Amino acid sequence: MSDPHALPTRGGWHRRVLMLAFPIVLANLTQPILGAVDTAVAGHLGSAADLGGVALGGLFFSFVFWGFGFLRMGTTGLVAQAHGAGDRAALRLNIVRAMLLAFGIGTLILLVQTPLIRYALELIGGSDEVQRNAQRYCHARIGSAPFALANYVVLGYLLGTQRVRIALASQVLINAVNVVAVLAFVYGFGWGIAGIGAATATADAAGFVFGAVVLWRLWPRGLGPLGWSSVFEPAALRRLIVINRDIFLRTMCLLGSFAWFAHVGARQGDAVLAANALLLNFQTFMAFGLDGFAHAAEALVGAAIGARDRDAFRQAVKVNLFWSVLGALGFSLVYWGAGSWIIDKLTDQPAVRAAALAFLPWAALSPLVSVWGFLLDGVFIGATRTRELMQAMVVSLAIFLAASWALVGPFGNHGLWIALLIFMAARGFTLMPLLGRVTDTITPRETQQAP
Repeated sequence: MSDPHALPTRGGWHRRVLMLAFPIVLANLTQPILGAVDTAVAGHLGSAADLGGVALGGLFFSFVFWGFGFLRMGTTGLVAQAHGAGDRAALRLNIVRAMLLAFGIGTLILLVQTPLIRYALELIGGSDEVQRNAQRYCHARIGSAPFALANYVVLGYLLGTQRVRIALASQVLINAVNVVAVLAFVYGFGWGIAGIGAATATADAAGFVFGAVVLWRLWPRGLGPLGWSSVFEPAALRRLIVINRDIFLRTMCLLGSFAWFAHVGARQGDAVLAANALLLNFQTFMAFGLDGFAHAAEALVGAAIGARDRDAFRQAVKVNLFWSVLGALGFSLVYWGAGSWIIDKLTDQPAVRAAALAFLPWAALSPLVSVWGFLLDGVFIGATRTRELMQAMVVSLAIFLAASWALVGPFGNHGLWIALLIFMAARGFTLMPLLGRVTDTITPRETQQAP
């Protein structure tokens, strides 16, 4: 019986990419639900400061947890390559190392939680009452940090082994637990803001329990005892550290770019700031869709490299590129055709609506400009070529900062959006010339075994 997770034959690539991408897209679209549920409950607690506290706390966790997103991306690349090579021992070692790292970082977060929360929230800002509510939310939620980070590892393993339906089931479970828990803790126990944070922490813990059961059922069997000398083998640890360091720096550059975008937009008035924030929702939902194909590329590229199959690598890139561009075109057409209607549904403030409509063409153009960077991110993560990925992002950030400095003065917020599109284009253009290097490193097995 054929392995359903093996690399597809030439005629099955489109079907495999779609089978991988669509569950990932659905899983991605569940992510905003956690924040939406928390926001909806906080919005009915009777005070704007309650809603502000949850929003501020949610922003804190977005930065802290997203900053450690390398646990997901690095795991996917390493696991996909081991999966493609059929190396069950490497699969086991990669998941153990990543889990140890996740729990180590999560424990460190718990140890420094008090100063971390206080100083981070003060840096973000907000009134005294909003700050107090945000602290209640953060302290109630942060206890699940080791589980939340371990869930990144579980997700990375499932994507790397192409078990995307289980990944989707995990995200659905987390959201279902969060909805039930927030209703029980806030309305049943009367815990208020702390109950919202505790509910999300409970959902993270439930997700980890589910993930641990899944990993146990999928655990490679028939191997010898797990030797700690193998887990802490110096060369493997150095590779893990370098991969995660590069992805972390790349993520910080990406976060920095959007922080700068928000900062420059805020200097142009409240209406422009609100319009930019509203239009970035268009970017976020586009990212959820295109990330599905980027994640499919991670899994298939990693498997092709692990199998040392150069033709499979090329097919993985080509087919994912086809569907990514098609998806980007679809997003652009929707934004062009229905963008004004979407804006009207997102806000009823005339000044914000007018500003958002003025800058809507840039948001509608963004998918076609951004798609190349999204896909190539997935290719380079699957290939674990993270140094090139980090360097390309540093260059792209520098280009963005220079473009915003040159364009915002004469063109205002239009110049800021043009600079953002230049940044998105640069993410693809800086990686494209490096793609050939990845191909050249794939040495077919028969070539390696030749005398």
